[in-house]
Amino acid sequence: MIDVSGVEKAFTLHNQGGASFGVLDNASLQVQAGECVVLHGQSGAGKSTFLKALYANYSVDGGEIRLRDGEQMVEITSALPRRIIALRRQTLGYVSQFLRVIPRVPTLEVVMQPLLDLGVDAAICEAKAKDLLQRLNVPERLWSLAPGTFSGGEQQRVNIARGFIVDYPILLLDEPTASLDATNRRVVVELIREAKARGAAVVGIFHDEDVREAVADRLVDIKAI
Repeated sequence: MIDVSGVEKAFTLHNQGGASFGVLDNASLQVQAGECVVLHGQSGAGKSTFLKALYANYSVDGGEIRLRDGEQMVEITSALPRRIIALRRQTLGYVSQFLRVIPRVPTLEVVMQPLLDLGVDAAICEAKAKDLLQRLNVPERLWSLAPGTFSGGEQQRVNIARGFIVDYPILLLDEPTASLDATNRRVVVELIREAKARGAAVVGIFHDEDVREAVADRLVDIKAI
């Protein structure tokens, strides 16, 4: 599902005299359908950078990143923007550490939108969004409100619901449980296990040891790939 080969990534600090520092050095990784690979390493080692490269938010300086889309593998480092957009719509899901949405849009609509964008009937989208919000213990009184004023934990649960509403074949998870209590961490573990059971390939970063142990098929040091 994911085939990364020889990826290089460095950052140049233009406001500090053009200093450059490498983050990814000849990184290679393969992830199969139904497998969850958890990245670990010290803060700043490049875990989030690697996920953002897989999502094509970051360009890379060398190497290839190939993702399965149906019957074909797409090399995303050279793909056109419209191809990346299409991948993100139906194949490549991403849950970041922070919720970024259009202001004043109600929570229920925020969660429904990725599924609506695929042309799924609105009633089906609404039912699935409500089910996810209930599972993640977001109070129903908040569903009609925009999530911008919610607590950090509530916003992250909305973020997770939005990220899991489509059955993406590939899921990238960047510390989705960082601001959650034990009860909601267990819900996220259930959602990841369900994604794996339907054949999704998952790459994640989790600082919670109990979550790592519950979902990881492989624990990979980012500096060793």
